[in-house]
Amino acid sequence: MKKLVIILALIMIPRWSVMADEKYPCDDRPKITVNGEAVVNVRPDKIVISLGIETWEADITLAKRENNDILKKAIAVIKACGIPESDIQTDYLSIEPRYKDDYRKDTFLGYFVRNAFVVTLKEPDKVEELVTKILASGVNYLQGIDFQTTEFKKYREQARELALKAAKEKAEKMAAVLGQTVGSPVQINEAYSGSPWWYYSSWSGWGFGRSQGMSQNVIQDVRPASGEISDTIALGKISIRANVMVTFEMKK
Repeated sequence: MKKLVIILALIMIPRWSVMADEKYPCDDRPKITVNGEAVVNVRPDKIVISLGIETWEADITLAKRENNDILKKAIAVIKACGIPESDIQTDYLSIEPRYKDDYRKDTFLGYFVRNAFVVTLKEPDKVEELVTKILASGVNYLQGIDFQTTEFKKYREQARELALKAAKEKAEKMAAVLGQTVGSPVQINEAYSGSPWWYYSSWSGWGFGRSQGMSQNVIQDVRPASGEISDTIALGKISIRANVMVTFEMKK
């Protein structure tokens, strides 16, 4: 009985091997793999401004009071620019004693009070005026300015479509040089490299670029019907990017 089982097992092994080959056939079709990149530039319709106030005094009560006074002035200035209180949010508040030598707690410098808050601006044209007035009110830290669009998904899909078209065009031109034509796509992958969007600005000091040194096949400006947007915008443009890799079948 044992001999019979062994013989049957040996007979079955070649069959399994054949089945495996049938399930995973070798794809020996001639193929070409290319990448396509696209960038869509859009005007931001939402700006998030991160600000901070730092005060310090030997008396903790005085340090807190000075910080609160500056915050009240800043909020008054922000409201005067037509921004509702609901678009002003406190980020964090910290109070800490500080010494010249923190390890040895030597030479007390005072209590440092830090208050951070965020302003959401829905009228991008006001950004320069608003920031100038806020800093003049006593706020001593501009921690970041984040240009955003509320239609990110729409423009991301547009960039992805342009990237796919760029990939196909590149494959066709490369295949033509070799006397070939491009057939159907065999595989499509979307690549991610850091943030999917970045922005640039002509206002010196505001270029907090999210992606540097990026090359692209397609750049498209999305402009309003009025055509008011020019190639130089003080407040910056959002550049939404897409990167794909496509493998096409090649034919003679």
